[in-house]
Amino acid sequence: MALTPETLPRHELNGLYVEVVDAANPDLVGIAGRIVIETMQTLHVEDRVDGDSRVRQVPKQGTVFEFRLTDETADPAKGSGTTSKPGIPTGDDVAYVTVDGVRLLSRPALRTETTGDSKWR
Repeated sequence: MALTPETLPRHELNGLYVEVVDAANPDLVGIAGRIVIETMQTLHVEDRVDGDSRVRQVPKQGTVFEFRLTDETADPAKGSGTTSKPGIPTGDDVAYVTVDGVRLLSRPALRTETTGDSKWR
């Protein structure tokens, strides 16, 4: 199953670029980087600040994430569920997908294990 904006919540999230755009805890807004670990309740994001890298734990509950899909995963037509950041020259191969963290609150392995044509079976 291809990684598209519609299927994003059912895919492996490790390695994807993510930014926290809204959260119950305002201190989390603006955290951005690659997902290095995903658990049932949290995403661990490698956040780079002033040249230093650290992994920050972000709860899924009460948080809205914006994922950056690139290359073949981005819908060139920018279909439903995708936006392009205005004013940022990203090229035609980037789509930004906003996902409420509640949609990601299942066990990561089970999201793909029994649905679609996953190779996890």
